[in-house]
Amino acid sequence: MTRGAAVDDYLRAETEMPLLLHGDAVRVLKLMPDECIDFVMTSPPYWTHREYEAGGIGQEKTHVEYLDNLLAVISEIRRVLKPTGSFWLNIGDGYNSKKSMLGLPWRLAIRMMDEQRWVMRNEVIWNKVKGGFGNRKDRLENVHESVFHFVKEPVGYYYDADAIRTKPREGRVVDGMIVSATGVKGIRYQRQIELSTALNPEEKTDATNALNAMLEKIRTGELHDFRMMIRGYHRPPHSNHEKVSGRARELQEKGFCFLRYHPKGTRPSDVWDILPEDTHRSDIHFAPYPIDLCRNPILASCPPGGVILDPFCGTGTTLLAALTASRKSIGIDVSHEYLRIAGERLKSTRTKNLI
Repeated sequence: MTRGAAVDDYLRAETEMPLLLHGDAVRVLKLMPDECIDFVMTSPPYWTHREYEAGGIGQEKTHVEYLDNLLAVISEIRRVLKPTGSFWLNIGDGYNSKKSMLGLPWRLAIRMMDEQRWVMRNEVIWNKVKGGFGNRKDRLENVHESVFHFVKEPVGYYYDADAIRTKPREGRVVDGMIVSATGVKGIRYQRQIELSTALNPEEKTDATNALNAMLEKIRTGELHDFRMMIRGYHRPPHSNHEKVSGRARELQEKGFCFLRYHPKGTRPSDVWDILPEDTHRSDIHFAPYPIDLCRNPILASCPPGGVILDPFCGTGTTLLAALTASRKSIGIDVSHEYLRIAGERLKSTRTKNLI
């Protein structure tokens, strides 16, 4: 069976066990139909960091050739990705012979936006928490990498923010007093309303009633936390200009406004503290790209039942994350040995729920 036919059969099949394909990423991707993939996440080989058994991307003589070859792969990724899909890209930086950092992640990202019309939604800083045992005496230790989130269009792509929210602490009643998740009782706000010289009597009454209504929502569990801004005491968090900021307009018109915390919890920030992969073998290289790095991207931007692609799947971390999140996945790699190990990892962890 050809690789193209294997992909077609897999897309129709009900199995969630990943499909592994051997070959050059561009050539294999060209065999795949248009707009058949819901989500792509990958970490391409880093430039000049390692020699792989079958050559391939990462061993170019110049960083410009390296970026050109990556862009050829990314062009095919754009073709096979659905309009609703997302592409998450982790890429490391490098140095030239003059000891200058090259800025490879951003060189690539800018070319993707300028030349291929990708829309960047986020740059995530992956803080690997601990560095290696480097002996550099003239620069800092490198302990972070970029993870970019791209989409094909600025609107209409799948994104489930609720799937990755942190469960909030709940408000409570203590000795008859309503207390929000972070300890807001309303006493300070009520005192500020009473002492305000910037509010007229009617505005003070409205502010007090609104504050009491917010506290009641805390009591009933409809809301877990909030902050109140009062004219004369607080400034809007982004701008004082009422044409720019809705909260500035509320302060101007009503004399107060509220910041409501989402009842389902907070979304992750764009800095993730995640330890690198700690599985190592003496006979094979495991990239530091860890399964935890895939968790939020998959849950937020790959729909249930969606198909995930990693065109540089290596030893299968993205595919493992997909399997344990109950998503189908396709992995491509130029190395027979990596694919063999990926298959072993997937079979041995098939019944485990890691996500």
